[in-house]
Amino acid sequence: MKYKAYVFDCDGVVLNSNKIKTQAFYDVAKVYGHEPAQALKDYHVQNGGISRFVKFEYLLTEILKKPLDQTELKQLLDNFAHEVKKALMTCEVAKGLAELRGQTKHANWLIVSGGDQDELREVFKARGLAHYFNGGIFGSPDTKDTILAREIENGNITRPALFLGDSKYDYQAAETAGLDFIFLTQWTEVKDHQAWCKELGLDVELNLMSLA
Repeated sequence: MKYKAYVFDCDGVVLNSNKIKTQAFYDVAKVYGHEPAQALKDYHVQNGGISRFVKFEYLLTEILKKPLDQTELKQLLDNFAHEVKKALMTCEVAKGLAELRGQTKHANWLIVSGGDQDELREVFKARGLAHYFNGGIFGSPDTKDTILAREIENGNITRPALFLGDSKYDYQAAETAGLDFIFLTQWTEVKDHQAWCKELGLDVELNLMSLA
């Protein structure tokens, strides 16, 4: 099928950054002790693709059972951004990106990520990747569901469209938006992904090079 739009998650699809962010959640939360930090790390892995805003709110209100303090939340978010930004500038970029772009010149390409939108745009510009994504680079605090619905409504995503992701939430967001979906396995942190993909009958590829 010739898709009119390609939607990419960032972490684990375009950038090999899943493990970087997983460790950063632990490192930032360890000021509260090992157990809360490990609980946040586990929650993050189980909820891949969800915004860091939601995850740090969960740390404060559900793991630590504290009232939500916006100043404390902002400090956690700032510390997390500091931890990951340098690593995002140097981590591996998926092979096959340029080749796939060359084969889909007609299509709109978008990033729809759980990562911070401003951070994503800065990293992609600095690393010379932004030009691939003529449809835009989008992230939190908006959810993937919100972004997809908005970009479909304004005509930036025209069906048939394909979402390339590596998390359960990526699949759920694609399904809700009426997009085809391919699960990329190379860098995923979904532990049961083989059985899960088989159960749902999902199309599975190793990485972007497999599609190019």
